Amino acid sequence: MEKHRVVITGLGVAAANAIGVDNYEKALREGKSGIKYLEELEKINLKCQIGGAPDLNSVNLGDHLPRMLAEKITNKGILYALLSGVEAWKDAGLEPNTVRTDFDSGMIFGAGDLSFDSFINRDFPAYPIDKGDSRKLGSRTISECMNSGAAAYLNSILGLGNRIQSNSSACITGSEAVLMGYEYLSSGKADRMICGSTEGDGRYIWAGFDAMRVLCSNSNDNPEFGSRPMSDSSSGFVPSGGSGALVLETLECAKARGAKIYGEILGGHVNSGGQRNGGTMTAANPDAVIDCITRAIKNAGISPEEIDLINGHLTSTKGDPAEIRNWVKALGRSGEDFPLINTPKSMIGHSVAGAGSVELVASVLQLHKDFVHANLNVENIHPEILSEIFGGCIPTSCQSREVNTVIKANFAFGDLNCALVLRKYKE
Repeated sequence: MEKHRVVITGLGVAAANAIGVDNYEKALREGKSGIKYLEELEKINLKCQIGGAPDLNSVNLGDHLPRMLAEKITNKGILYALLSGVEAWKDAGLEPNTVRTDFDSGMIFGAGDLSFDSFINRDFPAYPIDKGDSRKLGSRTISECMNSGAAAYLNSILGLGNRIQSNSSACITGSEAVLMGYEYLSSGKADRMICGSTEGDGRYIWAGFDAMRVLCSNSNDNPEFGSRPMSDSSSGFVPSGGSGALVLETLECAKARGAKIYGEILGGHVNSGGQRNGGTMTAANPDAVIDCITRAIKNAGISPEEIDLINGHLTSTKGDPAEIRNWVKALGRSGEDFPLINTPKSMIGHSVAGAGSVELVASVLQLHKDFVHANLNVENIHPEILSEIFGGCIPTSCQSREVNTVIKANFAFGDLNCALVLRKYKE
């Protein structure tokens, strides 16, 4: 079977530090943080009282979405998905199908737990149900709570008729969705796919992580310092919400319609550590991480020496040094030979199911525009990391430099791993 080349033709994003691709690029270049102190978290006595959320007040939803959805949808995870998805579709030079169904285009758009988001500003569903008044739940309770709700509402705008799917794989959801879209297109089953993921935000989502004691709780008085991946003082991740979307197309389709091309997906891999050999519900099996990275590189048909930039998972937890060790072993590169490595989490926090797609948009922008954004708050690098790689491989200021090949990875609860290799497009 002929394998089709797959390129990226559209981007969209709703992140904690910016909504919209142009604003996001500017924020990445400037090192702008979107992490803030949130009084609502103090009121309910969470240890972590900081977080990141896209500022919906900074946009007029009616300018981007159909009036009914802009006025009726309250689930922020879905709103973020609609904003990023519509932007990506239009950025690719496409328009929503208002009359006919587009059977050549499809969607893989994942989500975390949309139900927690839906009930933040409403009575918890058990109350009206137990009181015998289930009608108070409203007609959108199911559609806004179901995991496929983001994809379903987005497709009500776009009108796509090929494969429409929602995945949910914790922190690899976004990168997995893009990998699934790549594999589907490379086999020739569609012309294009819009792929991405979303996560809402707020106390109901974040309280569970706070109870696990995996969130940063020592920076409530200095929110922008809270997320510090690879730092020797990292103390837990900063929670956030957000969504990213990418339009993928076969190269033939993109060229036929004269689409701009941001970059090419060369390949990737997804696997599980099986919660064995050190892998648990919350920790990664290092052998599986290494296997995922090495297979992604092999599937992409490149050598580790060709990688210019790693966009890591790097959550600002005790797992950061272990992640760097795994990268060193997988690439066979260490010290000054190690590629540059960064993550936007220092600016936006960890948006869980939304992380992979929001971070992939950052990866593509750096690839396309030839820059490497800074890692904030990492003036003092963790000593275990410095024993593996040269400190200069962790940029602390934005660099303008040629970037030809990027590898992006995410690692998730449940001992799940996903990696993708992106390259600057060439004929």
